[in-house]
Amino acid sequence: MTDAERETVRAFISRHVHDLKVGDDEDLFAAGYVNSLFAVQLVMWIERTFDVPLEGTDLDFANIRSVSAIGAFVDRKREALAGGAGWTST
Repeated sequence: MTDAERETVRAFISRHVHDLKVGDDEDLFAAGYVNSLFAVQLVMWIERTFDVPLEGTDLDFANIRSVSAIGAFVDRKREALAGGAGWTST
């Protein structure tokens, strides 16, 4: 994830937590910033913003626990999508 994308994540979260600055490794759940409704909004936003489809196995709080976790998750999804795009069975 680029620095600009990471800032986009920070800005989105900040808008939903009364404009508080959120550290990249800060646990959003432990800090009380994320409730179940916002978790759903965050997942949907990640899908739309970064064009990465989330599947059932992706719906793990560990993937959205922090800005860093979101970045790593998006990077893994992009890698998987890029790697699978050229694959064909023989």
